[in-house]
Formats: sequence, structure tokens, C-alpha cells
Amino acid sequence: MEKQNVPEIFGSLVFDDRVMRARLSDKIYNSLRKTIDENVKLDDDVAEAVAVEMRDWAIEHGATHFTHWFQPLTGVTAEKHDSFITPSPDGGVLMEFSGKELIKGEPDASSFPSGGLRATFEARGYTAWDPTSYAFIKDHTLCIPTAFCSYSGEALDKKTPLLRSMQALDKQAKRILKLFGKDVKYVRTSVGPEQEYFLIDKEMFDKRPDLVYTGRTLFGAMPPKGQELDDHYFGVIKPRVSEFMEDLNTELWKLGILAKTEHNEVAPAQHELAPIFSTTNVATDNNQLMMEIMQKVARRHGMVCLLHEKPFAGVNGSGKHNNWSMATDTGVNLLSPGDTPYENAQFLLFLAAVIQAVDEYQDLLRLSVATAGNDHRLGANEAPPAIISVFLGDELSAILDAIKEDKPYAGTEKVQMKLGVDSIPHFSKDTTDRNRTSPFAFTGNKFEFRSLGSSNSIACCNIMLNAAVAESLKQYADELEKADDFEAALHELIKRVITKHERILFNGNGYGEEWIKEAVEVRGLSNLKTTADAMPRLLDKKNMDMLISHKVFTEAEIQSRCEIMLENYCKTVNIEGHAMVEMVRKNYLPAIEGYLYSLAKTTSLMKSVSDKVKCNYETSTMERLSELTDYIMDSVQKLEVALEDLKSYDDIIATSEAVRDKVIPAMDTLRGYVDEAEMLTSERYWPFPSYGKLLFSVN
Repeated sequence: MEKQNVPEIFGSLVFDDRVMRARLSDKIYNSLRKTIDENVKLDDDVAEAVAVEMRDWAIEHGATHFTHWFQPLTGVTAEKHDSFITPSPDGGVLMEFSGKELIKGEPDASSFPSGGLRATFEARGYTAWDPTSYAFIKDHTLCIPTAFCSYSGEALDKKTPLLRSMQALDKQAKRILKLFGKDVKYVRTSVGPEQEYFLIDKEMFDKRPDLVYTGRTLFGAMPPKGQELDDHYFGVIKPRVSEFMEDLNTELWKLGILAKTEHNEVAPAQHELAPIFSTTNVATDNNQLMMEIMQKVARRHGMVCLLHEKPFAGVNGSGKHNNWSMATDTGVNLLSPGDTPYENAQFLLFLAAVIQAVDEYQDLLRLSVATAGNDHRLGANEAPPAIISVFLGDELSAILDAIKEDKPYAGTEKVQMKLGVDSIPHFSKDTTDRNRTSPFAFTGNKFEFRSLGSSNSIACCNIMLNAAVAESLKQYADELEKADDFEAALHELIKRVITKHERILFNGNGYGEEWIKEAVEVRGLSNLKTTADAMPRLLDKKNMDMLISHKVFTEAEIQSRCEIMLENYCKTVNIEGHAMVEMVRKNYLPAIEGYLYSLAKTTSLMKSVSDKVKCNYETSTMERLSELTDYIMDSVQKLEVALEDLKSYDDIIATSEAVRDKVIPAMDTLRGYVDEAEMLTSERYWPFPSYGKLLFSVN
């Protein structure tokens, strides 16, 4: 593969600040920058001027069409392409694109999930340009990042509430900073989402109906080797995968996506790509693009990229660690402790705001990552548990204890790491370790929310996190703005918050049974194990009141999202259940029957030769396989009944509970019998590639 000049290609397909500064007049550029930086209303004349330059730039780069690129509640992106061509009087065409077309689009909204916000016959919807996220070219099409709403103004996408939540946090954070004598233009949250994924051979993928239909294996016995030896993690990247990664990086860099770190993950065939931090709405757009491009590039290399949270039972699932922080326009990270965090009152107040937010709205954070796929992942194989807690590490924990108890903080000295080899440089040991079992861990100058599933949009968790922290900051600003003695009031506020919300702080092993018992029975934390448990909590009064008060959602939007997410959960499992039934009836049972026939025929022939032949292997195998076919048949019939019963429920919450309590257990039982049968059946008769072939197919 031809080597690329990275600085030269980076952002080459993005209408970014460099392009705008070069192509727009100073007046137009400065006006647009003001809109981007300070949320000032966009002038129509500015939009028209930007549209002309954006069109010309796109055409110069080979674009023939444009689209408003948006993120409906399907979990994937959407686009409707229009060409630039307009007929001219002489029979030719003109290449046109107006400010009106830049600002507003009108996609049909009736076929997207709306949760009852729109009737099927009410088709009109609108897309509105998000100037804070740069336009880009993909597949010869100018893609304009937009928000998506209904004819009556309700948000039908993930971007609109995300922008609202960022605006809410910006407003309250600036109030707090003003109390510290700092006047800033804006406070923005930034995110660096680490993306995990699996790569398998496309030929193998095409032979697995469960992977084709659902993105995960619904059946499969474990191979002799999985991840036990830990030899894949950070191991040498295989040539075929390396070529994929190189190609992927090039495609991402062209789109201005800051792909930075790549490595093998723990499970066989599992990998990770991590970008550099960017503003949350831009990071959300980029992550959606990253997932799309991963899948396209993989197919170019004869592979399939699996983004399901748990494509293979028995090995690690894939997550998406959401590294979240807050920063001002002056570049100050509000979650940076500095050299003396104990003396950094501003940092401690923002830290307290996050702690309070996570404690009071732990259910919102949990439901923001709840999907049918992620339910399989949370709580096992290095994924954090469903219980939300905050890890701070020893130093910050000691600081907060000192504040809570009104005692002086002794401090933590830097320790020099000495490895006993003179030629290796000495270096300072960090004052706190990492905790891989924590769902929400402080990692130096940011929080890492580790519960997201690999296919999740990062918009959802950041909406809830931004809004919850904004609520904490609002309460603090309301109180401190009235204080006569700011420093005394600040100290008492931080002390009170730490004392009240210390139950959410936990530095230990999140996998231990003793923690689950302590968290629920002693501390009173939520343990929302499944989507069916978590999602209805969105409708709790405290959650609705907070989200509505900060104008992140309307009441109707909240109710619709609860319905949409539960409906998605039910439909996902329903598809999986029907796929299992089809595979068992059409493939697995006939395969086992074929092998049984072969065994019976072999046994009969062998005994006809000599009555001394015992045929112990054939007989015992036939007996167990025959028994298993009865169990499989009984289990598949029970699954069919459970799936059919779902049609009898009118209420989506009741339907989701039936999925959780009846359908999923029936699927698990059926899988257990089929997987056992796989270990007893000759590979020549087994209809689908095994786990071993899938996980070790890419060399």
C-alpha cells in the first residue's frame, strides 16, 4: 500500500476552519465563527455565502451530490442525496446549492422511530444545519451534519438533545466560573471514545445466518483455545489486520477524524481504535462515521467488522469507553487537579458536581447504555458491572476524606519507579492506579465511562451526563451567588456534597459478589441488570423534571424515547429468537439427524461383521444425541410459544418484561443443548463454521 503524507491528507475531505478561513471573506468567516463559538444566530446572508463556497469546494473534490446527514433514533445515520444539477435554458445543467438548501432539508419523517410523536400519515420532517460540526465529503457526496425534528418541532434524533445538553452545561458552568472571577466565552464538554470491534473472515461470516441477521453468534461451543493465555492483548498485529488498520486510518484522517491508538484487544480477533479528544457533538459525528468506515474498509479486505457488544459467548465483549471532560475556550480543563488538588477549590467543586450527578442520576447513566446487546456484556469478562459507581483513586479519595472530616491533607509524595536495570530510566509513579472494573473512573484529568457498548451512539450517555452535571452546577450557583462569604460557603458546600454522596465512591473490585451485596443492600445503589429494568426509569419524576428543566427534552420527547428504546430491545430479541428457531429447524436438527443416521448405519454394519464388536462410542454418542434432539425440539417449541405470546401484550413495558423473563431464558436453554450437540457431532455434518474457525480465521 502506498504510504500517505498524513499532514497533507488530514482533513482533505472536510470543509473545516482552514478551508473556511481561506475561502470566506473576513466578514463572513468572523460571523460564522461567532455562531460556532458563542451560539449566536446565523445570518441568512452568511449562510448563502458559505453555501456558495461549500458547493465550489465540494465540486472541486469530486462531489456531485449533497445530503443532510443526521442521526435518527435508529442508532445509525441517515442521508438522502440530491445532486447539485439544475437545468439551464440552453438544455445543459448548472451546479447550484443555496443557503436555504444548506440550512434546511425536508426528509420524510414518517418511517423513522418517533415513539408516538408522529402518526404514519404525518410525514413531514426537517433537518437543520449544525454549523459547529464541519461538513465533509463521503462517496462523492457533500455531507452536511444536521439536527432532525418533526413538523411540530419535537426532536427525532440524537444530536438535538445532545446540543441542548451541551448548552445547559455551558450555561451553568459559566455561572460557577464567574464566581471564581473568570469570564469565559464558553465551556464545552469533550470526548475521546475508544472503539472496540472484532474482525472475522467474510467467507466465514456469510456462512453464519445468526451473524448475518443479528450481528452475533446465537450458537457456538467454545474452542479449545480462547483468551486464556492473554497472548492476543497488545500482541503483534497480523499482516491482514495491519493492512486493514492502515487503510482505515487513511480514510479516517481524510475526514479529519483523529484516529490515534490501535492495538489488539483481549479476545481473539478483537481490536481497538482510539481517537484524540474532540468537542462532544463532533466526537459523536466522528464516531458514527468511524463505525461506518470500519465496516466498509473491512469488506474491502475480505473481512467483516463486528460491532455487536457480545458477538461471541465466553470471551470478552466489545465496549466503547467514553472519556469525558470539560474545558473553557481558553483551554483550561476544569477536571485537571493541578499539582496541588487539595488547594484547587475550583477543581474540587467541579469534581463534586460530577460525583453528585452520578449518584443522583445513576439510573439515567445506566439506561443511556442499555441495549439488548450490551445486556450480554455488562458484568462479565472485563466489562464493568450494571451497578454504577465512581472510582477516584487513593489520592483524590484521601483529599475528599480530609475535607469531609475537616482535617489537613498530608499529601502524596511522588515515588520513583526503579526496575533494577541501570540502563532503564527512572520515572515517577502515578499517585493513583487504574480500576478496570469501575463503570465511571477518574483517570487523571477526565472521567472514563466504561459501560457503553461498542455499537452504541455516544450521544445518549453524554446527553445524560451533561444534563446531570448541569443540574449539580445550577444548584451550586444558586447557593453560592447568594453567599456573603464565598470561600466559607464554598468549603461547606464541597464538604456537604462529599458527605451526602460518598456512597457512590468505590475504589475496589467491581466484580466481587461482596460489592454487589454492599452496593445494593448497604449503600442503596441501583442494580439495573437489563434494558427492561433500566429503561422505564427514564419516566421517573425526578429524571423527567431535571431533563425538562434544562430544556434537554420535552415531556413528549422523553416518553417517546422510552418507548422507542424498549421497542428496539424487544424487536432485537424477537429477531434473534426467530433466527434461532429457523437455524434449529432447518439446519441443526437435520444435521444431528444425519449424523445419527450415519452412526446407526455404521453400528449396524460393524455388528453384522462380528457380534463381538461393542460399538461403545457409537452407541453412547447416539444415546446422548438422541436425548439432546428431544431436548432441543422441546426447547425450540417453548421458544416459539414465548415469541408468539409477545403479540398478546399491548404495553411496551410489559412486553419488554416478557422478553426478559420468558424469551431470553428460553433462548439460553435452547443454546445450551445445541452447543453440547456440537461437541458430539462430526464436523463434516455440522452446518456452520465453529467458534474456532470464526475467531482464528484472520491470519
